[in-house]
Amino acid sequence: MQFSIIDALALAVYLCCWCGYTWFARKKAKTTHCIAHCLHQNRIHWMYEVMSRESRVGEASLLANLERNIAFFASTTLLVLAGVLALFAQVDQLVEVIASIPFAETPFHLTIQIKLALLGCIFVMAFFQFTWSMRQYGFVNVMIGAAPIDLDGLNENLKGYARQVAVVQDQAAHSYNYGLRSYYFSLAVISWFIHPLAFIIASMLVVYTLYKREFTSKTVAAIAAGMHHLNVERVERFPINE
Repeated sequence: MQFSIIDALALAVYLCCWCGYTWFARKKAKTTHCIAHCLHQNRIHWMYEVMSRESRVGEASLLANLERNIAFFASTTLLVLAGVLALFAQVDQLVEVIASIPFAETPFHLTIQIKLALLGCIFVMAFFQFTWSMRQYGFVNVMIGAAPIDLDGLNENLKGYARQVAVVQDQAAHSYNYGLRSYYFSLAVISWFIHPLAFIIASMLVVYTLYKREFTSKTVAAIAAGMHHLNVERVERFPINE
């Protein structure tokens, strides 16, 4: 049997790690300080400030920089995907390479193709996430361009508009984050070519790394502390809408 029970178990653990962490991060971000929650509050403050400025050239430059970063990953994803698809024509050579690795499981054509197909699906999903993020940042540009000027910062309708711009920007950032997360989990799939147990361990290590960086890192602490030095009266707390 080419696709063994332990392979199926490793794949199930991998999917549970990815889907479970995504669900956990979305829920946890609404009630605790993390990168998503802290940046969400900063975006609200940013959009309030935008409404009170006549010149918005700085915002255009910042958003253009964000879009360039996403465009880089989107184009890189296409190159990686092309490389993965090219490997389907080199399965025999890939089997020989894996067989030469110490402690590697005996490779079969079917399992190699399944693993390559999984990688291909991951990078296709990542590409869709990155391109959707780029489009959403384009929507943010339009909304900022359409926003009137409120020098006094007292217009409640414009404050509500600013919050909605922050929500759209938040959604764009989440799509970008999901694309990056796909890269993290694709690295775990590479270990599956060696052994299913290595795949399970790598999946758990990815979850641990993501949790540490998004919830307990020094960066999160610094961003959260920075919120206390802003004009907090202008930042209204409301749940993250993912």
